[in-house]
Amino acid sequence: MGFIVAVMTIRNFDDALKQRLRVRAAQHGRSMEEEARAILHAGLAADASRPSSLVASIRARMQPLGGVDLPLPPRGDIRTPPEFAT
Repeated sequence: MGFIVAVMTIRNFDDALKQRLRVRAAQHGRSMEEEARAILHAGLAADASRPSSLVASIRARMQPLGGVDLPLPPRGDIRTPPEFAT
């Protein structure tokens, strides 16, 4: 049973960036193509693990520190709304 493989061409790839990719691939014992796939996979996997909202992000960062119980101030009477004369 076969599977479909996507092919992608990257144009206008900076020569300095290409050289860095070549060096990094050699350091990891991979081809440049394998290294590019690994970089894309790691980058996109990191995005998937990020919280989806600011509240979730703050909660995830603060949760290991524990919670804080703040005293709630007593509630007063509701003010009467202002009257606007026409």
